[in-house]
Amino acid sequence: MVKASKIWMDGRFVDWADANVHIMTHTLHYGLGVFEGIRCYECVDGRSAIFRLPEHTKRLFASAHISQIKIPFTEAEISEASAETVRVNGLKQGYIRPLVYLGAGSMGVYPKDNPVRVAIAAWQWGAYLGEDGLTNGIRVKVSSFSRNHVNSGMTKAKIVGNYVNSILAKREVIAAGFDEALLLDTEGFVSEGSGENIFIIKDGAIKTTSLTSILKGITRDAIIRIAHDKGFVVTEERFTRDELYTADEAFFTGTAAEITPIREVDGRLIGTGKPGPVTKAVQETFFDAVKGKDKSYDDWLWYI
Repeated sequence: MVKASKIWMDGRFVDWADANVHIMTHTLHYGLGVFEGIRCYECVDGRSAIFRLPEHTKRLFASAHISQIKIPFTEAEISEASAETVRVNGLKQGYIRPLVYLGAGSMGVYPKDNPVRVAIAAWQWGAYLGEDGLTNGIRVKVSSFSRNHVNSGMTKAKIVGNYVNSILAKREVIAAGFDEALLLDTEGFVSEGSGENIFIIKDGAIKTTSLTSILKGITRDAIIRIAHDKGFVVTEERFTRDELYTADEAFFTGTAAEITPIREVDGRLIGTGKPGPVTKAVQETFFDAVKGKDKSYDDWLWYI
């Protein structure tokens, strides 16, 4: 991660080194907070554009609502602060992280009157799973950890504490020599990666996990639209691990991971073991869209 110079905190910019919180910050102890991950891209015309900023901001507020946290700013204010954070730091492209957290106050699992704090950071961040992964695909392992149950972790919210599940899964598979984890839901169906949604392709048809145990990914939604525009059939339904093993192609989607092909799962090659034609087609269109090259998706871009 390449540090930037300023971070937006509660309505004003502070130096990166001074963007601190008290050790008694409630979210630090108990994990109740919400966040977003947003990408900004340098476009072909030299301008910078944030990918689907209003949708990300809307999901941040939805996560807060699920968590019973009232954000002390409007959606418009948070969107503009996100854009301004990119501007102030002079970034042409990078990653934006809005974070809503409960500050110091009462302790214990009931945060009675703790202040709601908001911070927005931005920094340069390349391919999350590596440039080689974007081009040639990654090796994936199914984790022994199940994805959070829908009635325990509130899977439709990007809650800070939910990601302990992801961290444990990722650590497990990295130690085993793989690039990324895949988690199953509590009934044994394929759920998602540690921070990504998953798609599989069989006989030219595309399938992705239904919105049961997974976060409704904004990049996932973009890929569904792109696939439909290209004439592909996209089905949203649960599928099993062995169906994944026998897929012709598979790929992860996410703000950080973008469109990352999967070449192997649990020691089994997916298709030929190389990114397939469908994966390449949607990946190419996605990058054309976020960089302003394909104007049919210009409604996704917030130019700054």
